[in-house]
Amino acid sequence: MDKKKILIIFLIFIVVLSAVLILSKKISVKEKSVGLEEEKAKNCEIKEEKIVVRGNSLEPLIKDGQEVRALIGYYDCNEIKRDDIVLYSYVGSKEPLIKIVKGIPGDKFELEKTKDGWHILINGKVLVNSEGKPYLISERGYKVLSLYEKDYKNTIPEDAYLILGNLPTGSFDSTEFGLVGRKEILGKVEK
Repeated sequence: MDKKKILIIFLIFIVVLSAVLILSKKISVKEKSVGLEEEKAKNCEIKEEKIVVRGNSLEPLIKDGQEVRALIGYYDCNEIKRDDIVLYSYVGSKEPLIKIVKGIPGDKFELEKTKDGWHILINGKVLVNSEGKPYLISERGYKVLSLYEKDYKNTIPEDAYLILGNLPTGSFDSTEFGLVGRKEILGKVEK
């Protein structure tokens, strides 16, 4: 055989060998990724608790005195989504709060002045409650949330969430204590 044929065969061999190695590495990475997800699911303990709601901040969605199911640890294995009803551990309260997730990491966040107060805009749209009524927050709520608007350049940061009650005029929620961290969200609430 001449040198050109040997060189071509050698190059083909190198290309095939490289392709096999790359493919096997991708399969190995995928298997490890699937293994991590399975391991995470195995280590995820979700504890179910019955909770009686105290207060009217979620009416008419959830009423004062209504019993709900709390899935404690649910977000150790699942993503927190917009409009999830969550159980939030507030430092100043013995009992956790139940609120609705209205803003998630990466959302564009703005406050808009109206003649009667302030609207909260997420991704350019005015936030509304479960009845379609826009939230209208007070000057105090504006002062609390405007700090985040300025500090984070109108974007909700990683692991931070905007949680609100269902009353359009506000309740004891992010308009009072600001954005909340993922670690303070104890679980998901189901009616």
